[in-house]
This record gives sequence, structure tokens and C-alpha cells, in this order.
Amino acid sequence: MSVLHNCEPKKVFEFFELLSSVPHGSGNTKQISDLCVKFALERGLEVHQDETNNVIIVKSASSGYEDADPIILQGHLDMVCASIENCPVDLTKQGPQLAVDGDWVHAVGTSLGGDNGIAVAMIMAILDDNTLSHPRLEAVFTVDEETGMDGAQALDMSLLKGRKLINLDSEDEGVITAGCAGGVRVNCTLPAKRETIPEGFQLAKLEISGLSGGHSGVDIDKGRASSNKLMARFLNACANKFDIRIVSLDGGTLDNVIASNTVCTLAASKADMDGIKALSEKYDAIYKNEYSTGDPGVCLTFTQTYGDDLCVIKQDSLNIIYVLMNTPFGVQHMSMDIPGLVQTSLNLGPLHLKEQLEFSFSLRSSILSQKEYMVEQLESIIKNAGGSISTHNSYPGWEFNKNSELRQLIINTYKEMTGEDMIVTAIHGGLECGLFIDKTPGLDCVSLGPNMRDVHSVRERLSISSTARLYELMIKVLSDAK
Repeated sequence: MSVLHNCEPKKVFEFFELLSSVPHGSGNTKQISDLCVKFALERGLEVHQDETNNVIIVKSASSGYEDADPIILQGHLDMVCASIENCPVDLTKQGPQLAVDGDWVHAVGTSLGGDNGIAVAMIMAILDDNTLSHPRLEAVFTVDEETGMDGAQALDMSLLKGRKLINLDSEDEGVITAGCAGGVRVNCTLPAKRETIPEGFQLAKLEISGLSGGHSGVDIDKGRASSNKLMARFLNACANKFDIRIVSLDGGTLDNVIASNTVCTLAASKADMDGIKALSEKYDAIYKNEYSTGDPGVCLTFTQTYGDDLCVIKQDSLNIIYVLMNTPFGVQHMSMDIPGLVQTSLNLGPLHLKEQLEFSFSLRSSILSQKEYMVEQLESIIKNAGGSISTHNSYPGWEFNKNSELRQLIINTYKEMTGEDMIVTAIHGGLECGLFIDKTPGLDCVSLGPNMRDVHSVRERLSISSTARLYELMIKVLSDAK
């Protein structure tokens, strides 16, 4: 028996469970893309699959809706793969193991993939139901949204007749998103020349763990710490007191995920080890105090270790610490037009010490000039420390459309169904709508979604009842779009 057999709407959760049966992390979407193509072919629907694994499925208008404007329904196929330590589930080879806890669907030991599998599942359920009334439907399933919106970048919009698009990649029921920030990924390197560890030096492993992490757009204003930045702060304190060398340094997972775990091995003289340990205990207490609300689980641990023969030379170690300490992190500017909306931010994502230090930032802003300024600031700091910088996966923002017919239709339908007013907002996170509008000027877009919490993390969960209500709203909107 399926795990979600008691969840309503049955077809929605049946398709969600089907999608969850295969691996579909970013960059690993061929299997789930083929699954969607098979779904379309089995139902005699027009289907297109491109080289990047994007899928477009077309369903003709139902009787009486032939003259209605086509509607594009859109979600992305890939998920962020997060897992607990020593998790038996390998998301590169299998899908998440689903579980139900009251009104919430979650995964055992991993992220769920509700972002954005539930969108694809709802769209599949709509396409599967021949009793519904609707205009021509164009379902667009993109790939690799989580790692730079590569699918949306590559999508051939000329295959679509629709000029109204409902994106289902939002996370709060009763909220209609009508704008988002643009963004860019900034990849950086710093020199890390190696030498033999000086005689009389010992090794210490330092780890910052227990952080909440989260989405670098949605959660950047929640007061959560970055383990990478906390480690940089502690290393800077060590460098001000002791003669240290970096041996290894790794932290973070994806550029759009706030780093929750960072590990560094330091080399220092035997005489300084007790001092470094005492300093780690001091900063553990500092972090616990500063983040008692935003990240109460924060922990800095010190363990003496052995085994390495090489370390980064002193000057390169100090340069690495300087850059990680001084590059900005978090909210940089708040919107003056939309109260509570983050306007510009950046997140220090994964960093890995190999032959050189490799690290990246996810930078977001609804103001193009501020996005460009933040890139210039990073470039100034990193190049002056002897490093290099390059930008990738830049995507445009989505400007608020004051005269959206689609938004007004959904607002009116929601009011009719619930008696309540929808909240209209813009978000700091990136959505593919900006790219679609850039490709098709005049495209009328909105974004909706059911209640989801802690996406991109092992705590990710999806509300069953909220999904049911959103699905009912979608069906009514399509029926009203005559």
C-alpha cells in the first residue's frame, strides 16, 4: 500500500508519490523527465522533451473553452538534495522515502522535494482529469531550477501559445506572488599553496554544526547564521592570537542554501593548542548567546586530530581568513516600496579547499544596479587577495505588473471560494517567471503554492490540507477562465 493512500486529493498525492519514486536532484533529472513524457504518451497528449530534459505537455481546451486564452501551468522537476548524517537514503540513486505526520508529508532523513514536486503532481492530476472544464493547457516542467534555472534558460517558448502563466513554486497558501528578485551565482577561488606542517605543530579539528540552514532567498531575513561565516569569524580570532595554518576547510552544500555545517582542520604549535581550545569554548558561548533565537542549536567543537602532513602556507591561510571574514553576508538592503521585502542579499554557499580554495555566492536583488554593485564589491575584495571571480547563471528579476488580468481572476475566485482577500506580494527568492517574461515580453504571470515549511532542508514538509485547497482553487480558476 502506498504511503500517501489516505491523502486527498488522491490523484495529486498519487502522482506526487510516483514522482518521489525516482531520483530527481538538480542535474539528475533524466529519469523524472522521461516519467513525465511517458505520462503524456499514455494519455495521448502532445508532448515535447528537449535536450536539457524540460518537458512541455499540451492538452486541448475542453468543450466550450475553445476560444478562451490558453493557460500555461508551470513547475520544476528538480529538488534540493539534503540529508542527515549517515542517512541510508542516497538521493542520487533513489527518491525520498515519504512519511505522513498529521497534516504534513515529509521525508525520512532527507529533504522532501515538495519544492517543486507538488506543483508537477497537481498539474499532472489536472491533465489526467477529463471531467474538468478548462482552456487549452500548456504544462511546462523545467529542470535544474535550484542550481541556476538552467531549464528555464534553455526553454523554447515558441512552442507555447499561452500568454498567461501560473507558476506553482510558492510556499504560502492565500498568498499570490507577483514579482521576484533577479540573481546571479558568483564563483570564486583563492590561492592555497601547500608546505610541510612546521615542526612542533599539532592539528585541531574545528566544527560548527547544529544550524538551521534554509533557503538563501526565503530564509535570509530570519536571523539564521551561516556556519561558513561563523567559522571565518572564529578563524580570524585565532589568527589574531596565534600562529596558525589551515590544513582543510569544507562547508555548505549549494550556493542557494545557507550553510549549516563547516569543518576546518588547523595546524598550530603544541603550546597554543590549549589557548585555541579555550578560544573555541569562548566563541561557542558567544554564538549560543547571539543566535539563541535564530539558531539555538549552534555548536562549535574542538577536537585534537592527526594524520595530515601538509598545510596551507601562512600568507595564503591569512588571505583566506581575511576574505571569508570580510565578504558580506545576508540582507544588505530592504525595499523602500514593499514593507518587509528584502531588496538585496547574498549568501556564502559551499566552500572547499582543494589545490585552491573554491567558494561561491548566491546574490539576489530586485534592483539590477545593486546586484552589479555587490558583484563589484566581491571582486574588489577577492582580487586584492590574489583570487579570481566569475559570474554564472544570471537571471532577471520579475517586475510587478499593475494590470495583471490573471492575478485579478485568481484573486476574485479566491474571494468567492473563501470570503477572504488574497495577500499580493513579491519575494526575494528567485522564480523562473522573470526568465519567461524576458523571453516573452507581455507574459502575464502569477505564482501560487500550498503551505510548505523548511524547504531545501531535512525538515522540509508539505501541508496535505493546504494542497487540497490550492488544487480546488486551481480547478475553479481554470473553469472561470472562459
